[in-house]
Amino acid sequence: MTCLLYNVLLFIAAFFLIPFLLMKIVFAGKYRKSIGPKFGFIPQRVFEEMKGSPRIWVHAVSVGEVTAAAPIVSSLREIYPEACIVLSTSTETGQEMARRLVTNATSYIYYPLDIPPVVKKVIDGVNPDIFVPVETEIWPNFIRICSERGIKIAMVNGRISPRSFRRYRKTRFFWKGIMNMIGMIGAISAIDASRLEALGVEPSKIHIMGNAKYDSLAAGADDFLRDEMAMKLDISPGAKVFVAGSTHEGEDDVVLKVYRGLLERYPDMLMIIVPRHPERSNAVLSLANDEGFDDCITMTEINKGQRRAGRRIIIIDVIGELFKAYSLATMVFCGGSLVPRGGQNILEPAAWGKVVLYGPSMEDFMDEREKLEMTGGGITIGDGNELLGAMLKLMEDPEALHRKGDAGREMVASSTGAARRYAEMIKDCLN
Repeated sequence: MTCLLYNVLLFIAAFFLIPFLLMKIVFAGKYRKSIGPKFGFIPQRVFEEMKGSPRIWVHAVSVGEVTAAAPIVSSLREIYPEACIVLSTSTETGQEMARRLVTNATSYIYYPLDIPPVVKKVIDGVNPDIFVPVETEIWPNFIRICSERGIKIAMVNGRISPRSFRRYRKTRFFWKGIMNMIGMIGAISAIDASRLEALGVEPSKIHIMGNAKYDSLAAGADDFLRDEMAMKLDISPGAKVFVAGSTHEGEDDVVLKVYRGLLERYPDMLMIIVPRHPERSNAVLSLANDEGFDDCITMTEINKGQRRAGRRIIIIDVIGELFKAYSLATMVFCGGSLVPRGGQNILEPAAWGKVVLYGPSMEDFMDEREKLEMTGGGITIGDGNELLGAMLKLMEDPEALHRKGDAGREMVASSTGAARRYAEMIKDCLN
């Protein structure tokens, strides 16, 4: 009965969603690469190239989940050298990142829309032995069809944010049955495990295994990447750089004013600003101009061959460069935190040994925040004035700045190993 109700609601939602998607495709150029595959239109040759055994389908929604999936796929490849590992994403940016970051997968596809005929068609093509969702990505029809066909399901890096938990809990009667079709769940933390239990998942299915993103970030913080980024942006070693990463609307004007304040004390300081959504880059550029900064350059312009030529502000308007940008930072502000967005991934700059500052809205990263603040490598600020004051204080004590940053990096490095544990869990499910 619940599945019938879900599909009726899905049909009603599709009535409004499909015209919206068509408008996005026609007028904004979005979803052009993914819309066909999401409806199951995947060339037969893609399925024919899926060779090897066992067949493991790993699903990572977008960029963040791909970061967690990468070391898990690497560990699976070590355990099963001949396996067919299929990696799917829901977003086009996630697909780009997957092909660049997860080079040891066998095949890359888009995850199908949760429409039964579409799901069945794609599952027929992949023919997996096990399906592995990364984090809490649950689509009822897909999970149900896998269960009916005897396809094993193991969730890895399982987490439920406070906002998602509130939504799931309101409809617990529906999700309890779906969630218990999953054979085994590896949760990031005890908090996530307790939330899963509260949704009705059998405790025996839940295992606390840590965050695989630590493995990915610790391995990815490589001097070569830093030097490559410095050369591309024409930034000299030792230059003072303020990086504002994953900023949301309502934060860009704040960090630009903070940068203005930093320039009064350090006139040679540069700024790299990375909007969470690249399509907002023109709005950020306008804000910078309004603030009196007419010497900005975008990453797109740099990629086309333009030199920074002394311009102080670099706006990164492309996907996949944020992690490398953090490597050049003297100090970092991580966005989605001065506005009620739940925060963004503060582990990325910490992996490079950078002190990270962020606002009070960190609900989606409470565990990471607690661990980082215990080392001194993470600092909560309440507004722009506090951000400027904290940065000036850190700049006045370079030794403390480096010590706190190194402590954060050591915390990230010491927290590795989850990816291997998840791979072993998947192995246990397959056996």
